[in-house]
Amino acid sequence: MSIFSKIIDGVIPGRFVWADDVCVAFSDVNPHADGHTLVVPRVEIDRFTDLDDETAAHLFVVAKRIGKAQIEAFGTARAMLIIAGLDVPHTHLHVIPADSQKVLDFASARTDVPGEELDATTEKLREALRNQGWGAFVPENMGSLQ
Repeated sequence: MSIFSKIIDGVIPGRFVWADDVCVAFSDVNPHADGHTLVVPRVEIDRFTDLDDETAAHLFVVAKRIGKAQIEAFGTARAMLIIAGLDVPHTHLHVIPADSQKVLDFASARTDVPGEELDATTEKLREALRNQGWGAFVPENMGSLQ
């Protein structure tokens, strides 16, 4: 069971901004920028190339919606998208608000972000998703899918 499956199952805490029947999205604990979010299918599939087409398309649509909300919430020029996948054997899309490509470098990830700061940036993104009409997919409790 991957760390992402443990987050989805509530074994490890997460900061959720999105949940539907196909995927969830939660804040990265080592963000490249404020609001860095991971879009993760509920089904544990190691490589994105093994996803069925419908799931792959759904993940991209959710990443697009989160990216638009990041631009609104954090005032950045763009939202960037990375599919890396070597660190965790569970497909995940990194959606990162950015004004520069420098944030795409994995060496730029912050490993010392206090929980209160992650909570604040996560809530800011959750509010932007609600403002854009996606409130039905924003879990009621940031820390749980229940």
